Amino acid sequence: MRNILRKELRLSASPLAYLFIAFGLMFFIPGYPILCGAFFVTLGLFQSFQAAREANDIVFSALLPIAKADVVKGKVLFVCLIEVSALALMLIAVLIRMTKFGQNSVYRSNALMNANLFALGCAFVLFGLFNWIFVGGFFKTAYKFARPFVIYIVVCFLAIGAAEAAHHFPGLAALNAFGVEHLGLQLASVCVGAGLYLLTTCVSCAAACRSFEKIDL
Repeated sequence: MRNILRKELRLSASPLAYLFIAFGLMFFIPGYPILCGAFFVTLGLFQSFQAAREANDIVFSALLPIAKADVVKGKVLFVCLIEVSALALMLIAVLIRMTKFGQNSVYRSNALMNANLFALGCAFVLFGLFNWIFVGGFFKTAYKFARPFVIYIVVCFLAIGAAEAAHHFPGLAALNAFGVEHLGLQLASVCVGAGLYLLTTCVSCAAACRSFEKIDL
């Protein structure tokens, strides 16, 4: 598995997948829907899948002396590595905004979602949706990716809209807490988001492995 992951990182990955990790720093931007940063990270991953398909990377990987399921697992591990790297940048931005910039007027007057642990939990969910809808959908054919990505875009922006609107509903204002306010709720939300990410990724990977085994390349 280490070798197939190395192949993904060095040969199959589009440079945009690495470049777009930096969009995790969008969590520093006030007055902007910061969860779009998670979407841009997945856009870089989409470019990797597109480049890999055009280079017949899936066929090449399947011809290697490894199980077909390992081809899927290598792709999923690569995707998760990029996502976790972006999440690490988001976490750094969240911690800085919750501490050093917690009372900054620029962020206090922000009408949109604040960069807190709830926002980080939402980013986990968006990445989980990508793994479930796009990665799982791609390996149903190991070739067609437009339809699952379009579906993911629609679901992703509906989820972003719901997350942005959540704190405007009565009783949910604490979701948009500043700094370390309502820390218990924030920690609970990021744990739920991380749990959903792990669940959707594992379910998607298992389903993708089963689908790929049935494909006659």
